[in-house]
Amino acid sequence: MGRKRAGTREFIHFCVAGLIFLLLLGCTFLKEKERVEFSREEVRAGSVPKQNLPKRDETSAASEHLFRARKLLEQRDYDGSLKECQLILSLCGQNPPGDEALFSMGLIYAHFGNPKKDYGKSIVFMNKLIKDYPQSPFAEQARIWVRVLQENEKLGQTIQKLNQVIEESKQVDIEIEEKKREKAK
Repeated sequence: MGRKRAGTREFIHFCVAGLIFLLLLGCTFLKEKERVEFSREEVRAGSVPKQNLPKRDETSAASEHLFRARKLLEQRDYDGSLKECQLILSLCGQNPPGDEALFSMGLIYAHFGNPKKDYGKSIVFMNKLIKDYPQSPFAEQARIWVRVLQENEKLGQTIQKLNQVIEESKQVDIEIEEKKREKAK
């Protein structure tokens, strides 16, 4: 007789619900990092406000061009990004960030969204990076990309050969059918 006792199961559920509530409440107070957006025209013209540029130890012109090249690539402006990378190479020659510029140029030519993609040019830029900057952190990635792109080209050639064989076999089938029809007459 009397009232029903509250079990430990209900107490545990209450505690878990309270922890979830506190966790969610705590997450609302965390401020998300503010994202800086630039228009394509600002990046092309080089008129990105200085206070919006990321703070880096390198304040050279090459690093600014590298930043613009990254932004242009994000915006899928492949030609603009390629031009910025070429400027970087002309400014720094065999010094960093020339290695990153070569790597970016290789990626631009290999990018699936680039209407002017050229895997051969991509391989050339990656091999130049491997040769000119063997100690670069991008060198190993470039080696991997070269192997992948070469395998991709081999597979593409194999597919073309197989399609050619298929077309030839279709022609043979058509000729056989025509001969059967002639014999049937």
